[in-house]
Amino acid sequence: MSAGPPAPTPPSVSGVKSMNCPNCGAALTVRTFQNAVTVACSHCHSILDAKDPKLQILQKFEVARGEDEPLIPLGTRGTIRGVQYEVVGFERRTIHVDGAPYSWHEYLLFNPYKGFRYLTEYNGHWNDVSVLKSLPTVNDTEPPSVTYLGEKFKHFQTAQASTSFVLGEFPWQVRVGETADVTDYVHPPRVLSSEKMHREVTWSMGEYMSGHDVWKAFGLAGDPPQPVGVYENQPSPLAANVVSIWSLFAIFVLVLLVVAMLVSTFTQRKVVFEGTYQFTPTITGEPSFVTDPFELPGRTSDVEVRTVANVSNSWIYLNYALINQDSGQAYDFGREVSYYYGYDSDGRWSEGGTSDTVVVPTVPAGNYYLRIEPESQTGGMRTTVYRVIVTRDVPVNSLYLFALLALLIPAAAITWRSISFEHRRWAESDYAPSGDDE
Repeated sequence: MSAGPPAPTPPSVSGVKSMNCPNCGAALTVRTFQNAVTVACSHCHSILDAKDPKLQILQKFEVARGEDEPLIPLGTRGTIRGVQYEVVGFERRTIHVDGAPYSWHEYLLFNPYKGFRYLTEYNGHWNDVSVLKSLPTVNDTEPPSVTYLGEKFKHFQTAQASTSFVLGEFPWQVRVGETADVTDYVHPPRVLSSEKMHREVTWSMGEYMSGHDVWKAFGLAGDPPQPVGVYENQPSPLAANVVSIWSLFAIFVLVLLVVAMLVSTFTQRKVVFEGTYQFTPTITGEPSFVTDPFELPGRTSDVEVRTVANVSNSWIYLNYALINQDSGQAYDFGREVSYYYGYDSDGRWSEGGTSDTVVVPTVPAGNYYLRIEPESQTGGMRTTVYRVIVTRDVPVNSLYLFALLALLIPAAAITWRSISFEHRRWAESDYAPSGDDE
């Protein structure tokens, strides 16, 4: 949201002047001295001409019960960017979007040597605002954008803002009901605002501040109001995390690739056993058998057992046990090889395959044999031929895929949350998706 019209040149003389309201007689304090153009009485809500010695009444406005009270009282002093300012004015400004009013508050700050600046507040979101001393460059883009000091600001919203409540003094002719065309361009944490009033255009820049920083700057008691929703130039708390986590992801992926290459280079991939067998389903008989012994050499490593069978619209299930001949330690596992195919209304289909591979991890060196117990579909005497190949020390690529997934999940989660944050930001803009688009 934009701050009000630009302030005139900062005063060369400072001071506080006391006067009385000609309408209600209440005491008035003018803190900006000769810079004050209008003063709004906090008692009767008359807007007075501060340049008139008799304080001519320019406007009176009605105030509803429960009207806004400044969160930072007039006269409060605070330090912004190392400079002490005093709150001298307060106004509420309102826009209407689809018939609904949206209001924000502006606090006019004054320093006798630095001049004026503003604090704006909307739903607990604060901005430190100052009037630009040079004009930004308007870009011929769609959607519109402007460039200022090397930063590109995207168009966020254009609306007509009206002043609906004032307190204190202002260096311009303030009026309740006065309207201005306000356009905001964002590049978080900054926002550029143009305000067109009476054929004059004023540009200002706001930088997002947390409520806690505002409270600390002005030494206010209690806690600031909690921010509601995502504001137009609110910096994403996840933006830096997204960049850093994807940088770490790239580093870890590179490390993972190097490890995979090294492991692949130094693995033996030694075939230590291979045998071909036949199985014919029978109702009786013990189909289990043991293979000839074979040696697993070298260090403790994995063992790959690969099964290849001539299944065709059939299946075979093999109960395996890899048994150490000396210690009797057994590694039990079962594997199925099945392959089915056919035709339907959608054409040819198939599922399964004629081979299966399983890896048994961390098997010590020694002499081993396999106990195999095959099973297959009954109801016929069809013979299934299958081959068993045992390979020592093979790279397990699935482990790297799991590691890659483990790295990808947090990066994707943070990225999704960052995208969601930006979606909520732009949902409040002129480019919010319609209900049909959603």
